[in-house]
Amino acid sequence: MSVDDNSSTHDAGTYDQLLLDRQLCFALYSTSLMMTKVYKPWLQALGLTYPQYLAMMVLWERDGLTVGDVSTRLLTDPGSLTPLLKRLEAEGLLSRTRSKEDERVVLLHLTEQGRELREKAKTIPACILGASGRSMAELKSMQADLIALRENLHDSL
Repeated sequence: MSVDDNSSTHDAGTYDQLLLDRQLCFALYSTSLMMTKVYKPWLQALGLTYPQYLAMMVLWERDGLTVGDVSTRLLTDPGSLTPLLKRLEAEGLLSRTRSKEDERVVLLHLTEQGRELREKAKTIPACILGASGRSMAELKSMQADLIALRENLHDSL
């Protein structure tokens, strides 16, 4: 037995907080991975990836936003969003145009095909609800808790 073995046996309780299954961050991360896997077949039927679906949801809420607006809404940087938006444009779901007032600003507008996709996507939330095994009230409460946690973490930066 090495010195490290002795000290780790003596201090085992001290390191319990480092056990993976005790980590909130891992519970959130692994749940996010599972959520994305559950979405995958429904989104494949729409021809979308999960990040593309999120961007489309932002534009379904409010068309004509800038890349910066969508980036802010999705808590991501515009540079990582641009390739995704270019793919959505190539698929005929949106158009990207430069603002006449400021050419650095790119405006996003849904095409007719992009608006029609919203109708096809409207069943997805019910599918996710069913897969969750939770009630709508439980999920709304969980969502509120996660949003509050996200805001607290943001404020701590």
